[in-house]
Amino acid sequence: MGRHFLFHDGGRAAAGYQGRAGDCVVRAVAIATGRPYQQVCDLVNRAALRERTGKRKRGVSNARTGVYKSSIHRVMEELGWEWTPTMQIGSGCTVHLRAAELPLGRLVVSVSKHLTAVIDGVIYDTHDCSRRGTRCVYGYWRDGSRARSLKRDALAKETVRRRPRIDSPPLRRQPPAERRVPRRDENQKRPRRRSFWEWLFA
Repeated sequence: MGRHFLFHDGGRAAAGYQGRAGDCVVRAVAIATGRPYQQVCDLVNRAALRERTGKRKRGVSNARTGVYKSSIHRVMEELGWEWTPTMQIGSGCTVHLRAAELPLGRLVVSVSKHLTAVIDGVIYDTHDCSRRGTRCVYGYWRDGSRARSLKRDALAKETVRRRPRIDSPPLRRQPPAERRVPRRDENQKRPRRRSFWEWLFA
């Protein structure tokens, strides 16, 4: 049985950062998309400039300390990734953080207060956040262009499978020949009709 978890910091150390930070969003996005850690940091901090503050929300998102959901969606949409929810209000937990319940490919998976990268069923993170496969998944992002490509390929295969096989070109039905009625010569006289007595004594 293969491993379900591999340690990965998303390129944080290579980018020159040290110490601990609440950067799970940047780390997961960098791992799943294959983009540099610093580039994802810049995307997150730029998206945070569009956030509004208020009485209930005093701070804004930050790549190092945490990111609000609105900015996460904004960043992922900018990258062309599509969101697939797996939990609705009142539905309960339907998908868990385990390989058997997630699709193959590169995913950014959302769980309670955390984001992690999952590639072909393997968790790439700084710790195993699956809780032995019992942690509920709220939803996940995946590359929209790849998903559309796979959908087009599947649709093309289905079309070819349903298309009837034609070994030879169909024969064209010839239109029925017109029935020609012989025309009577104008000079030809119509024969005289015999009377009853002529027919009787003939």
